[in-house]
Amino acid sequence: MRSAHILPLHRRDDRSVSADLDVRDDGRRQSRSQAPTGDLAIARLAERQHGVVTRRQLVALGLLERAVDRRVAAGRLHRVHRGVYAVGHAGLTRDGRWNAAALAGGKCAVLSHHATGALLGLISYSGWAHVTAPKPRRPQRGIVWHSSELPVDEIDQAESIPITTAARTLLDLASCLDRHRLERAIDRAEGLGLASPTSLSVLIDRYPGRRGVGTLREILGEGEIAHRMTKSDLEDLFLAFIARFGLPRPETNVWMEVGGRMIEADCVWREARLIVELDSRAWHHTTGAFEADRARDRGAVAGGWRVVRVTWRQITREAAALAADLREALRRG
Repeated sequence: MRSAHILPLHRRDDRSVSADLDVRDDGRRQSRSQAPTGDLAIARLAERQHGVVTRRQLVALGLLERAVDRRVAAGRLHRVHRGVYAVGHAGLTRDGRWNAAALAGGKCAVLSHHATGALLGLISYSGWAHVTAPKPRRPQRGIVWHSSELPVDEIDQAESIPITTAARTLLDLASCLDRHRLERAIDRAEGLGLASPTSLSVLIDRYPGRRGVGTLREILGEGEIAHRMTKSDLEDLFLAFIARFGLPRPETNVWMEVGGRMIEADCVWREARLIVELDSRAWHHTTGAFEADRARDRGAVAGGWRVVRVTWRQITREAAALAADLREALRRG
């Protein structure tokens, strides 16, 4: 999705080379030829981590603590959070800022909530990083801390950043998004084909008392109903909706020629040149069906028809707004 932050390399002078000799686990110094450390190793590490490194990682590479401090003083490392530095310059991408926040949380800390939702493409967000860590943390600028010991099946990685899985992210978002935004996030996760070691249903059973779990149950339950509903069931529901709001009854399952090709339209109002297609997940969930539907819609519009797609959720949960829109569309026709 996003490229790693590419960093400039710095030429080391002789004094820094001698000062930055590796220290082995047994405390003995290695020779310069044996030492894999230096700015090249630092830059390679930072490139994989969106431009940021930790002090612990630098020491593990073989740098002495005073060598790290010299680089900070010289402006070659820029402090982002305690023990976390940007390499080369302080300008970080969004992912660099968020990875720095996750690294600041220490071992087992991961990006979560809104930040992971945005990283996975489920929501739009570019604010402070949300990080879940095993233990409570002090307030810190740029980071929203959450405290929880996450099982391994709720942890993943994206763009080299430790994150919560898609399912755990949706569970977290359920506690802070309104129902409409949460439904959209779930739909996007489904559309993107995001998978998790444990499903959202399993996590709902695992955390029955969490805020937002009730809303998640309702959404998933409705999704199951919509998925099981046949085309005939959806047609009956739509015709009952038409009668309820006093709209003109359409022709149904009409074969018609549009743009030189024959199509079968679900509901047609000829005088208004309006077609309503009833989207049932059981009939329209494959990529091939999705593409074919859009191609047919395009042909109908080119032939002078207007096409409106209606779902089970719109008929049952947004009935008044849907009725108003269809009435206006028929009036204009």
